[in-house]
Amino acid sequence: MNKRSFRLLVGTMVVGTLLTTSCKKEEVAPIDTTPIKEDVNDTLAKKEATKIGFISKNETWYADSIYFLEGKVVVKEGVTLTIQAGTIIKGKEGASTLSSALIIARGAKIDAQGTALKPIIFTSSLDNIKTGELKGTNLGKTDNQKWGGLIILGNAPVSTATGDIEGNIEGIPAGENYGKYGGNKIDDNSGVLNYVSLRHGGALIGEGNEINGLTLGGVGNGTKIENIEVYATMDDGIECFGGSVNLKNILVYYQGDDAIDVDQNYSGTVENFMVIQGDGIGTDKGLEVDGPENTTYKEGLFTFKNGLLKSEGTEGYPADFKDKAQGTIENVTFDYTTATGKDLKIRANFDAANGCATKTDAYTNLINGKLIFKGINLLGGAKPKVYMNSSATGCALAGTEQDLATAKFITGAGASATIADFSWTNASKKGELK
Repeated sequence: MNKRSFRLLVGTMVVGTLLTTSCKKEEVAPIDTTPIKEDVNDTLAKKEATKIGFISKNETWYADSIYFLEGKVVVKEGVTLTIQAGTIIKGKEGASTLSSALIIARGAKIDAQGTALKPIIFTSSLDNIKTGELKGTNLGKTDNQKWGGLIILGNAPVSTATGDIEGNIEGIPAGENYGKYGGNKIDDNSGVLNYVSLRHGGALIGEGNEINGLTLGGVGNGTKIENIEVYATMDDGIECFGGSVNLKNILVYYQGDDAIDVDQNYSGTVENFMVIQGDGIGTDKGLEVDGPENTTYKEGLFTFKNGLLKSEGTEGYPADFKDKAQGTIENVTFDYTTATGKDLKIRANFDAANGCATKTDAYTNLINGKLIFKGINLLGGAKPKVYMNSSATGCALAGTEQDLATAKFITGAGASATIADFSWTNASKKGELK
């Protein structure tokens, strides 16, 4: 075996197939205890390498080779995975315990610094893209659920439903340390993602339970995430479970569920983002925003600014602000001209046992100035509308409450499409960004 092949293989520890996560909460996939054999094909490893199980030592993935993810590949605590600009990573097919994903555990780092000319590409093993190419020719914008996705876990603050300062990413057994996220390090550093394209993901791990394109659990603002594309994923494009990481220059194109979903009091900034929702793929909301789930870390506030969200079909809603959402949405355009009359939802919970008095929720935060909308441009009949919690039997929303909510929306020019910022992406190379 030559030295280069050795470098490609040395980081792989043979383990059983591991579990991963999804933004859904319906069920957890069973544990697969089938032993996995090491790939020892030296000829294959010269230009291709299959990665399996734990990565226990620092290693580099090189641009002149294609890397295949077989099942869950986990970068362990204290380990750095470096991925060269222009590298292609392909996730193998498989559902449930066999779904493939790359997991950066809490305390580990990823150093994935692509460039506009040489982006790092995560895609499906079915994609016919070759080394040195920027796009394949056989998969398109509705081809999703072909592999899992990328998951990064960190030590930044979260607000979980249990009141703990840490959580366990859904789909991974609670006893497995590599699934834990959250802590008290707001500036925690999980590494760098720059010019990274994630394509054709969202593999099913349980009924109605898929993996996001990019999942961030408790990731701190010492982490740099810029110039990211999520293209044709079945579930959410990007989901943040708490954390404080800032995201800049983000494109989510044709997601099956929500484009950008933030939970557990995410407190970072999403800046210069574009969401293009498709049709016929079950796409749901452009933004889904939740606040703190319990008494821990209640002070964090999110920011979304300089963004364009639009639909190319009749499906999907602009946004849903719920569960005590708190933060600022600034200079954002919601263009739902083709999906006319869709609401921007503001949730209000009522207590039927207490004279239908409103509880603290996104609506209350809007009225009290903790949820702020300014410079908002609503197109295609999109409008802010207060939605009551469906469990509030016998309660009704007064027209004055809707008027109060509408008055809190400060309209403006919003943001226009800055397509040049995304000229490097798969959507642009395929001529789909307009």
